[in-house]
Amino acid sequence: MATGEKDPAAFRTIGELSTELGVAQHILRYWETKFPQLRPLQRAGNRRYYRPADVELARTIHRLLNNEGYTVRGVQKLLRTKDVPPAAAGEIVAIGDAAIALEQPVSRPSNGLDVERLKALRHQLASLIED
Repeated sequence: MATGEKDPAAFRTIGELSTELGVAQHILRYWETKFPQLRPLQRAGNRRYYRPADVELARTIHRLLNNEGYTVRGVQKLLRTKDVPPAAAGEIVAIGDAAIALEQPVSRPSNGLDVERLKALRHQLASLIED
């Protein structure tokens, strides 16, 4: 862990999470109103502290909205059904100014189709049809 870097298990303030994800603080507060699963601790003065699970959920919401192309309603539906598609292996995930490549191996059937990506698109289309 580099100097000045927080432990992954440490709580994050809204400013730290905002910087890490590259989104404005008001966006995180908006997500709290739209996604009941995202509930940071609020201390004196209504200061928000995001637990590691909250940070991971915010990363997932960010990925689905900004990288996967889901709508807010589509992400709400995925989170309700707990059918969140995992980030694809080898996919570049942007977190703030940093970009990381996921390291899990790609599992593709012999026909070369990325089944998980197709399932994600199916869910996205279903949510658009219901709108």
